[in-house]
Amino acid sequence: MARAQETFGKKEREKKRLKKREDKKKRKVERRSNATGGSLDEMLVYVDENGHFTDTPPDPTKRVKVDAESIVLGIPKKEEQEEEDPIRNGKVSFFDDTKGFGFILDTENQEKYFVHVSGLIDEIMENDKVTFELERGMKGMNAVRVKKTKISSVSDS
Repeated sequence: MARAQETFGKKEREKKRLKKREDKKKRKVERRSNATGGSLDEMLVYVDENGHFTDTPPDPTKRVKVDAESIVLGIPKKEEQEEEDPIRNGKVSFFDDTKGFGFILDTENQEKYFVHVSGLIDEIMENDKVTFELERGMKGMNAVRVKKTKISSVSDS
């Protein structure tokens, strides 16, 4: 039977591996011989009142008594807010009936809200005065249940 060939590269890799193992053993022995094996008090670290690490224990006279009942866990509940009128007034700033969507400008806060043809009760056009309600959509607030308030005269030129 033929014996596996030991090439020069294989011999060099084996030498490197054995040298690494020997170096590791030497470092381990050196660490053990230099270890001081300190006591627990030497290994402890304290935090002072400013948040800095220190090796001296804190002064017991500076200790602050904290009442556990005064600590609030979690998010405080929302305070009662007066309910807004769900029906809002606005003006159609843009509406594309071929694509079926547009935007309504709220008269109170001048915010634009997206409106889709599926949220319409009456047919609308640009510059119509409308009433609507808001509903949370995937990308923000959407105007739904949109009705015309009065027929605005649109000049066709």
